[in-house]
Amino acid sequence: MTHRIVVTGIGTSNPLGGTAPETWNALLAGESGARTLDHEWVAQYELGTTFAAEAKVRPEEVLERKDVKRLDPSSQFGLVSAIEAWADAGSPEIDPERIGVDFSTGIGGLWTLLDAWDTLREKGPRRVLPMTVPMLMPNGAAAAISMWFDARAFARTDVSACASSTEAIANAYDHLQAGLADIVIAGGTESAIHPITVASFGSMQALSKRNDSPATASRPYDVTRDGFVMGEGGASLVLETEEHAKARGAKIYAEIAGGGITSDSYHITAPDPEGRGAARAVYAALAQAGASVDEVTHINAHATSTPVGDVAEYKALHAVFGDRVHEIPVSATKAAHGHLLGGTGALEAIFAALAVQNRLAPPTINVTEQDPEIPLRISAQPIPLDDAPQLAISNSFGFGGHNAVVAIRSYEG
Repeated sequence: MTHRIVVTGIGTSNPLGGTAPETWNALLAGESGARTLDHEWVAQYELGTTFAAEAKVRPEEVLERKDVKRLDPSSQFGLVSAIEAWADAGSPEIDPERIGVDFSTGIGGLWTLLDAWDTLREKGPRRVLPMTVPMLMPNGAAAAISMWFDARAFARTDVSACASSTEAIANAYDHLQAGLADIVIAGGTESAIHPITVASFGSMQALSKRNDSPATASRPYDVTRDGFVMGEGGASLVLETEEHAKARGAKIYAEIAGGGITSDSYHITAPDPEGRGAARAVYAALAQAGASVDEVTHINAHATSTPVGDVAEYKALHAVFGDRVHEIPVSATKAAHGHLLGGTGALEAIFAALAVQNRLAPPTINVTEQDPEIPLRISAQPIPLDDAPQLAISNSFGFGGHNAVVAIRSYEG
């Protein structure tokens, strides 16, 4: 038996806001979360990019001090988002052995690892914190969330670069279909705005260098795009079968209709320039959803604002949808919130769910001259969707050739 898998709770902390409602409102208003970095290390290391999209609300403003001290910032953001999502879902009372966690990160506890290395070199081994390894582990966020909610069905971690949290949602869908849990907290997190990552991404010419205008630096599809803007934060969705949600009287945002995961097997950092792996992931998500390409009414694109990546994604979408892709409302939301790496897919899945629920595609800001090689339908203002049933796809592609796509339907009862 195939179950309908629905979204009953959402939560996030990111560059646009400290909660999901704040974030959605800021996104629709066309705000940007990118700002000049106010850290001594920017000048100390003479970094070529001096801005990023840091989270609007720091986790230490939300969590108790004892929890902050035991978790890397990436896990802190993940836990903050999960707490909001669980409360939004009505804090369901459920057997702990029926709660699962599918959570993700692209890098993990980077700050913990590098701070510990500095401590070892400068102060010696006795000063290295005993919790260093548990804090730097990529599964730290999944573990923290499972312990916070006493989730005992499973706690699994997806690590597939920038496709991580979309893959986590796709896996959560499968785990619910398999009956491994009644409720799954799915999502992703990242906190890697650190001099070493800024320097590394800068060395590969992946970051924008618009230091004079951070708010307009991320400009997907614009002819002057010059790289992505680093972001940070966490995003969580509470997923469950429709039967379980209805039995407890939960509100329902949307339906996770299916997911698709593929590999390019092409290059460690560059996408397949023809987008073949990405196209297969879209087809796979729609196949699992039992949907045709003609049913798709909205696309939340990966759209990182890199010269090569944006074109490759367009080719993938055109391969799937043909010329009809030019009519489908597309949202490239990283222009507003930056690229949360392993956390970005879950955030964009939330946006896709809210888009189909509210019949409103979020705007794509900062595009002043659209690249004629990418003639997608975008707008600096929200695009209304009609009252008919909606089907969106949300794309995520990561270093290593990882491709993940989820299909999200409006919930029609």
